[in-house]
Amino acid sequence: MSLPAIEARSVSKMYRVYDSPSARLKEILAFNRSSHHREFWALDDVSFAIPRGGALGIIGVNGSGKSTLLEIAAGTLEPTRGEMVRRGRIAALLALGAGFNTEFTGRENVFLSGEILGLSRSEIQRMLPDIERFAEIGTFVDQPVKTYSTGMFLRLAFSVAIHVDPEILIVDEVLAVGDAVFVNRCIRKFDEMRRRGVTVLLVSHDLALVKQLCDQALLLGRGKVLAAGTPSEVANRYNGLVLERQQNYIDQQNASARKLAERSSVSSDGTAGGEGRSPESGSSAPLEYSYRHGDGQAAVIGVALSNEAGEPAYALRSGEMASVRVVVHFSAPHPHPVVGIMIRTRIGTEVYGTNTQIEDCGPGPMDAGDQCEIIFSFACRLIPQEYTLTVATQSADGASHDWLDDVLTFQVVDSPRRAGIANLEARVISRKLPARKTVSA
Repeated sequence: MSLPAIEARSVSKMYRVYDSPSARLKEILAFNRSSHHREFWALDDVSFAIPRGGALGIIGVNGSGKSTLLEIAAGTLEPTRGEMVRRGRIAALLALGAGFNTEFTGRENVFLSGEILGLSRSEIQRMLPDIERFAEIGTFVDQPVKTYSTGMFLRLAFSVAIHVDPEILIVDEVLAVGDAVFVNRCIRKFDEMRRRGVTVLLVSHDLALVKQLCDQALLLGRGKVLAAGTPSEVANRYNGLVLERQQNYIDQQNASARKLAERSSVSSDGTAGGEGRSPESGSSAPLEYSYRHGDGQAAVIGVALSNEAGEPAYALRSGEMASVRVVVHFSAPHPHPVVGIMIRTRIGTEVYGTNTQIEDCGPGPMDAGDQCEIIFSFACRLIPQEYTLTVATQSADGASHDWLDDVLTFQVVDSPRRAGIANLEARVISRKLPARKTVSA
């Protein structure tokens, strides 16, 4: 069994934080070695292993330690504790144009980057036409890099990184500034490199990109690993984390508003919003799901998929009408509940989603103890494969009450194989044209 291409062994990184420049100076000059700093652990006991040819996506909110981890993986930063093992030549895009000299031309920077990676000038010269062709910056390749737009900078930097025959490619969010055509080109190049056995370590806020390019994913939060697994599973955890943060923010705003009202002697009816409800309560058969989160003001207690005959279904014909029935129980009054669905592929790519607010057909105000039934009907114009269904109930501001990822799986069958995900049911007309007469000169 071959050794992993990249292996993080309990990697931790600590920074010293000083309240002021004078505090740093006092610590340097102190004879008694007194401390004037606080310890900030950007990474805390992070471990993972990527096999050769594998792709690991790292996701997390800002400040979670993603970029620090990539710098350590690339070797530009040393860990405070632990060890990062790399086995292979690394090409890293940690920041836009990192390693480029802005006074040099694009062509000169290509040679500079290649030589830093240990390539000979003849090797770089051989790769140069492919690098220029992929970057598509034309005559600007002979202009100083400082004259480039952000997009041109990205094109050249990325093109160099992927054409210097790396064994390990490390990329930090740089595709976020590319246009759609260039990003699609990069994705195809990623796939080609994966087939050649190149190992990829990718940081991105684009969950769909992580799901498409990676076979493993890691969720970081405050320097710690919060989740590890398939991209779809980890993306679900990330979505839950984001919604929880949004709910905490809303709770803080509401608490601040209540305090302000109390100080202003504004009258209140003194009623409480309820203590919440267990997600499983009210359900005769517990629902299955890959991940569930919410504040408990409302709970999804029933989900069913039916075919166009109204029969329970776990397989649908491509193009037939289908419906999803969602039943929600409310443990607290709610002025405007929103219920929604999301269909994803088996690897987690989002295919279609909607909710009662988008469709302008909400159930209206609900009291504690009320239940509502929502039925989503749609034409299943999907290509044959397996799909998952996610359902949720939330407030109009996006705060989640009950969110169930992958509560149902279903197959789409009985259709000629077409490319992609959607079956657009194209109507094709073909006819033979009359022979074109040759006009003599």
